[in-house]
Amino acid sequence: MAAVCVFCASSRTLAPRWLEVARETGTELARRGHTLVSGGGRVGMMGAVATAARAGGGRTVGVMPRPLVALEVSDLDADEQVITDDLATRKSLMIAKSDAFLTLPGGLGTLDELFEVWTLGVLGFHGKPFVLVNVDGFYTGLVSWLRGLAGSGFARAAAVERLVVVDSVPAALDAIEGLLDGSA
Repeated sequence: MAAVCVFCASSRTLAPRWLEVARETGTELARRGHTLVSGGGRVGMMGAVATAARAGGGRTVGVMPRPLVALEVSDLDADEQVITDDLATRKSLMIAKSDAFLTLPGGLGTLDELFEVWTLGVLGFHGKPFVLVNVDGFYTGLVSWLRGLAGSGFARAAAVERLVVVDSVPAALDAIEGLLDGSA
């Protein structure tokens, strides 16, 4: 059992499909006995992941910066809720509390979290796995662009290859579990 940090959208105006993916993620995390670490919001995909994880008997940890408590509606039902002073501290705590990272569809904040975890991993600040869920081709353009960075010399191929890209939530958790137990 691992603490898996999920990065995803907190927007209140998402299509039902994305909320379905978030609920599937929370349900699957709980079914496999993992703890959810999230940004601590109660709306959008972030809230749907946490609600589904708890409904399945999973433990949830939310980390929310004080300035976003009202905007992202702090998840008061989290098993552990940490309020930080700022966004940088939030991300540092989420990284420290997690054994692995799973990125679902999201916007700028989600990409910021993914790129920070990825960069820190490539630079050797942590050895934790990070997986991008390219459900319904959401990240196909980004992944293509990123792979092109290695071909043009802007990134090392080994750095780009560290990002595991899968097309489903079960595949993401299989990859994380395999990387954590050394079988992948």
